Amino acid sequence: MRCPSCGSLDTQVKDSRPTEDSSVIRRRRVCLACNFRFTTFERVQLRELVVIKRNGRRVPFDRDKLLRSVQIACRKRPVEPERIDHMVSKIVRELESIGESEVSSETIGETVMAHLRELDDVAYVRFASVYRNFREAKDFEAALAELSGDEAAE
Repeated sequence: MRCPSCGSLDTQVKDSRPTEDSSVIRRRRVCLACNFRFTTFERVQLRELVVIKRNGRRVPFDRDKLLRSVQIACRKRPVEPERIDHMVSKIVRELESIGESEVSSETIGETVMAHLRELDDVAYVRFASVYRNFREAKDFEAALAELSGDEAAE
């Protein structure tokens, strides 16, 4: 692991422990060249995913990009960061378990919306407004009607 301070590859693990849900291992490291201490996180990756964008372009899947977009949707909402991280891990596991190495951006978007719907209604509508490219108020009304329909069915 490269030291973020001096760039040396000579680092040593001082402590390892799993996170609460045991999906990630937290490692405390020290650089043997400059004694800088830093933390890394290690998670299981079942397969390398490639995202097929709407325009046909293929890009490597980026968990951090997914996490950021969900965090933006949940901004200023009463949702704990741990729940967001756990939800993103669940989404990634779902996508990896599909069995394909290529996944469409539509599949990712729909999966995220399904999970956000369970997590927070406002975050769901925020994400849907960007993902589905809402243009006018009736688009929001349709998304809210979807939510109301789900609640009426329960």
